[in-house]
Amino acid sequence: MSRHMMARGLVRIALAIAVLGPGSATASAGGCEDRRILGASYVVCKFDPAVDDLQLFWQGGNRRPFRTFDALSNALSGEGRTLLFAMNGGMYERDFSPVGLHIENGRTLSGLNTKTVKGRPSQIPNFYKKPNGVFYWGDGRVGVLESGQFQAQKPGAAFATQSGPMLVVEGVIHPAFLQKSSDFKPRNGVGVTPDGAVYFVMTKGRVSFYDFARVFRDGLGVQNALFLDGGWAPGLYAPELRRNDRPGHGGYGPIIAVVR
Repeated sequence: MSRHMMARGLVRIALAIAVLGPGSATASAGGCEDRRILGASYVVCKFDPAVDDLQLFWQGGNRRPFRTFDALSNALSGEGRTLLFAMNGGMYERDFSPVGLHIENGRTLSGLNTKTVKGRPSQIPNFYKKPNGVFYWGDGRVGVLESGQFQAQKPGAAFATQSGPMLVVEGVIHPAFLQKSSDFKPRNGVGVTPDGAVYFVMTKGRVSFYDFARVFRDGLGVQNALFLDGGWAPGLYAPELRRNDRPGHGGYGPIIAVVR
């Protein structure tokens, strides 16, 4: 190799280090932005679990729920880490414990909830509007699976959270959602594309379940998506958008986060 070619190569390496930052090998795919999709406004956050440090939190060292993004951020800061993104990560009981499956760093802190609630759709809590599902990642895997499929396949991920209902299952919108529904609420959810990209979506207004499911399937190309919560419950921590939402029910239960 000539000295000229070597010099050009060193320049390219220097530019890559300048862009990625010292110690970085690959660029993070993560970030949140305001987007207009299918006629409505949303916050869309995209991450790559192969690059971004996606984690799940519930309790601190004192075994008490974090409840707020600030509490989680402060705890991470004490460990020399930084909270880059956070979102409520599934439904929870009055004591902020998970309603369903919750796995952190390979430890199952709450088991899979297979309970069935019968009644008219309007009488059944969202978590139990089956099919519900599990968002899981780690150990080289990431995905959203219907709860029964997750139980059968046992993908063995390091992190998992159960919520419901599923929004999209293998490209099909949940059968209970009405195309002309008048049930408009704030909502948030998560979906995984076939190539492993993870989308977190938060409404900026009020939408129906059907329209929210279409955002994932038709707007983002997601074949499997899971509802995380609605009403006053959804919350987002995204410094680039100046978002640090206070919880609407006195605190969050499970929290999905990206840390550095």
